[in-house]
Amino acid sequence: MTSRRNLYQGDARTRQARAQGYPARSVFKLEEIDRRVRLFKSGQRVLDLGAMPGSWTLYACERVGPGGVVVAVDLKPITVSLPPQAIALVGDALALEDSVFAAHGPFDVVLSDMAPSTSGARERDQARSVELFLRAVAVAGAVGRPGSSFVGKLFMGPDFTAARRTVAASCRDCRVVRPEGTRQRSSEVFVIGLGFGA
Repeated sequence: MTSRRNLYQGDARTRQARAQGYPARSVFKLEEIDRRVRLFKSGQRVLDLGAMPGSWTLYACERVGPGGVVVAVDLKPITVSLPPQAIALVGDALALEDSVFAAHGPFDVVLSDMAPSTSGARERDQARSVELFLRAVAVAGAVGRPGSSFVGKLFMGPDFTAARRTVAASCRDCRVVRPEGTRQRSSEVFVIGLGFGA
């Protein structure tokens, strides 16, 4: 039986991403968010939580240029080749002390594409997604510059409104985006905070 993973290995967006040098189609979600809200500028410092397999890190590196810095954090090591302005850290964002992130900050943009390993139990997965999201918000508050930007993935569920309010309370503009490249069956959205901590 063909796995779902194998079914998606050859979809059009995945092939397009790989043709452009990115390991995964998720790059188009960040590209769309960037296009909508103008996240990145040359020379910025960016923190990328849940960075594997590296597509968001590569895109952010391109946008901030050689004068910027992108710190990529994930449980697993990133296997794609990263440019010199990227710093890859292996660790659990839930367990790492803020000081580990702060050593490379403060950050102009904090990204979180973190998501739980889905169990098939919808409520459990949503609860775990909220936990990861709120940790990312807390990190952004601790190591982001005043007026920074935040982007975090979140699964829609009963706690969505409260989680969104956590971001809205900390920024001048809070938006929810479901990028066009999101698979139809997915419940994920991205909560964006602009002017975070200002």
